[in-house]
Amino acid sequence: MLASWLIAAKTTDNPRDCRLVSLAGVMPDADGLGLALDLANRVLGRPETEFYQQYHHFALHGLPGSLVVAGGFLLFARRKLRVGVLALLVFHLHLLFDFLGSRGPSPDDLWPIFYFGPFSKDPMLLWHGQWRLDAWPNQVFTWILLAAALWLALRRGDSFVGVVSRWADEIFVRVLRKWRDALQRRL
Repeated sequence: MLASWLIAAKTTDNPRDCRLVSLAGVMPDADGLGLALDLANRVLGRPETEFYQQYHHFALHGLPGSLVVAGGFLLFARRKLRVGVLALLVFHLHLLFDFLGSRGPSPDDLWPIFYFGPFSKDPMLLWHGQWRLDAWPNQVFTWILLAAALWLALRRGDSFVGVVSRWADEIFVRVLRKWRDALQRRL
């Protein structure tokens, strides 16, 4: 979300389009919602399912998913062409990040990208150098993105929190500004 919000914040000119582009960057993971069904079936004593294993990184992590998300989001955009192009960009950025660093705990626990999924498993994009999701490159990159997002939020007066709630975003930015002002007074 941080990377897509940073791109959206710098390239859109209204809150709606900023939200849409930001959300487009996390939409590939909507195919992971099968995890909730798997857990619910387990808790309710129903037969076990493996929707998460079957569909995560398959149903939406490819070109068809990017076209559906970008096409759907541009319908709600003010600047349709811009949002459509940016949605495709941040969607594919998510795929790149997953390709580079979304491996599980074991070196064999790789997450491939099925670029034409859910229609085909070919080509299957897989990098055997994929680092763990909690590996230091992901952590460093996350801290850099967070620092950039906080800095931009202070300058803009709105933040990535606004993607979910404008009310919470106002509070978040107000607190950030208080902390910044208190730090400046101390220095």
